[in-house]
Amino acid sequence: MIKSIAVLTSGTDSPGMNAAIRAVTRTALFEKSIVWGVTDGYYGLVHDQIEPLKSTSVSDIIQRGGTFLGTSFCPEFETSAGRKKAFDNLKKHEIDGMIVIGGDGTMRGAKIFNDEFDFPIVGIPATIENDIWGTDYTIGCDTAANTVVEALNKLRDTALSHRRVIVVEVAGKKCGWLPMVSGIASGAAYILVPEYKVDIDELVEELKKRHSCGKTYSLIVVADGCGDIMKIGKEIADKTKLDTRISVLGLILRGGSPSVEDRVKASRLGEKAALALLSGLYNMVVGYKKNDIVTIALNDAVNDKKDLDREYVRLSKILT
Repeated sequence: MIKSIAVLTSGTDSPGMNAAIRAVTRTALFEKSIVWGVTDGYYGLVHDQIEPLKSTSVSDIIQRGGTFLGTSFCPEFETSAGRKKAFDNLKKHEIDGMIVIGGDGTMRGAKIFNDEFDFPIVGIPATIENDIWGTDYTIGCDTAANTVVEALNKLRDTALSHRRVIVVEVAGKKCGWLPMVSGIASGAAYILVPEYKVDIDELVEELKKRHSCGKTYSLIVVADGCGDIMKIGKEIADKTKLDTRISVLGLILRGGSPSVEDRVKASRLGEKAALALLSGLYNMVVGYKKNDIVTIALNDAVNDKKDLDREYVRLSKILT
């Protein structure tokens, strides 16, 4: 029976992680269980940075971006010796199960750890790129999308004033969800995502048509998984002869106070993850499908590739 659980955040941070930690902690405490917080992700697990959490430990964090537990990347955890140290530390504190909050790398680490030690784990997907298979939503993606839209609104002002093409890079290494939805919401002229081959010549022709119709500026949103943004921007400038500038929306997308959607959904996922683990259900990821909470086998979440909704692609082509 699971009566003592640990919670950690790993990999890149995303807005709403604190809401999930808070929900995990208070749900488990409500169920009369012991909760431990692991600082700095898997690094803290390897180096025994494990401390008990109380209800007051998670006060005044729901509105804060980032993760109060801290996060990191841990090469040691990628070795069997490092994972053995992590397992020994969990056993030392008599911890029966663990909730991990993070993206695909975090889930892969959890899967390997479970395979080696058969240790009960529940994953909560948290990544601004929304690229975890089996769930429509990952913690932080809504706040990040709103941050992109706010930035694009401001870039539109200067693009219009100077009659420029502005090429904007947005996070999306393997999944184009973030650039696609934020591009649609911002009225971008063109959106490039890694799921579809970049056709610069087609893009150039579209830009020429827009400008011949009197549209004196254009915003182009490009996922960072589509290639070198500087090369893409230069090729557009060379072929269109239009004044073209580059703007990279980098780490700013990972910060900021989480949106209402991220706070509420992260809280629901945190509660579900804690209740599942305490009831003996584990080796899975909790997520959303059509606004309902679902569970996904950890193996599937790690090994299957999430596809970009074709309806978004269709809509973007109609509206540009």
